[in-house]
Amino acid sequence: MDKKEIEVKIKEHGIDTLRIDFPDLHGVNRGKIVPASRLDEVLEEGINCAKPTFSLDLAYNIPPGTGTADAVNYEDMTIIPDPETFTIMPYQTATARFIGDIYADGKPFPYAPRWLLKNVMEKFKERNLTPVAATELEFFAFRQEGDAFLYYCDKPSNVYTTGPRVDPLDMLRNLQNILLEMGIDVLYINHEFFQGQYEINWRHGPALKMADQAFTFKTVCKEFGHMNDLHITFMGRPKDVMGGSGHHLHFSMEDPVNGDNLFFDPDGPEQMSELMRQCIAGQMAHAKGMTLFFAPTINSYKRFQLNNFAPYYLAWGLDNRTTYIRVPKERKGATRIENRAPCASANPYLALAVGLLACLDGIDNQLDPGDYYVGDVYEEEPGKYETVPLYIRDAIEALEKDSYLCDAVGPHIVQNYLALKRNEEERFRIAVTDWEFNEYFYHL
Repeated sequence: MDKKEIEVKIKEHGIDTLRIDFPDLHGVNRGKIVPASRLDEVLEEGINCAKPTFSLDLAYNIPPGTGTADAVNYEDMTIIPDPETFTIMPYQTATARFIGDIYADGKPFPYAPRWLLKNVMEKFKERNLTPVAATELEFFAFRQEGDAFLYYCDKPSNVYTTGPRVDPLDMLRNLQNILLEMGIDVLYINHEFFQGQYEINWRHGPALKMADQAFTFKTVCKEFGHMNDLHITFMGRPKDVMGGSGHHLHFSMEDPVNGDNLFFDPDGPEQMSELMRQCIAGQMAHAKGMTLFFAPTINSYKRFQLNNFAPYYLAWGLDNRTTYIRVPKERKGATRIENRAPCASANPYLALAVGLLACLDGIDNQLDPGDYYVGDVYEEEPGKYETVPLYIRDAIEALEKDSYLCDAVGPHIVQNYLALKRNEEERFRIAVTDWEFNEYFYHL
């Protein structure tokens, strides 16, 4: 979208305020608002924010060793709006929004997840491949009574149900219409497996566009919930009694000229091309190393349980929801890989980038995934298959050992990310939880 088109939309919709948003390392929406009258200036000069925004943990600490704080004197970075991301915010008065790209000293800021994904897309372009992606994002909705947070829908066994019994405030229809107005092509919505859990699916597209839409989707859900006295969370497993929320990633590859799905081969095993098998192999080869990006919080690892519709053992299968990689039944244009590991709390730019980098390694080194698994892998004897890392400290070690992934992601993001995650793990290690108090206080 060029500047003239943006100016027309601003005038048509009576826009007086522009949001310049960007994803931080966690995927949290940061930014500033500016008067719409400053459009020319902000497209040219952007806005400034402090680099340590990328050093903050979610408790507002700045751990040492990130490379974006004291090491650079807490300098500024510049966020330049991407005109292609301009959209009207239907639930905010006279407000439109851009997603910005981040620069420092006139160059792309190497700590920014959106730049990482853009660079990954270029690597595929060099190989005459266009990565296509889709996401399945689950979330929990809560209502607050006093100090208690209660499930928005608190009755069990409502999976795949709709209507006022599972959505008394018409949250889902309102979210659907907001997202459609913002250009996100919603396919369907449903109550998910656990109480108060929902999923909204939208049409697949180029990987960068999909990451932008996932980032926007999470922002819209949280802001709409806040405006309507609901609390929407994408944390992996918010309560003991229920399971967790995933951010399943679907990948395929298109021919950049004719748009053909290059994963489909009518003569290949299970009608899968060798390219598709190589991408599966790359995902499996880097499954452990990718986990810290897929499961970014202490809480994320509480989703990895047997019989919980989340990966546990590292195996791949055909339309098998117990395996790490699932290959859905659809073929021809819908032939794709589903990686079921990412937690809903994952940064969509980082998750898509590392997943695609794993595919790239599989392609470049012609890796073979071996045979697919048949059956319920949850029931396998322990030790037969390796597991995903089950603690964040194990995921930290796995990433450090994955030299390919560290090199491909780059030293800036890896250094910053590891510093944040080591600090998070250490703060949790020394924190006293309610579970410990309830378990030990009386008897010991």
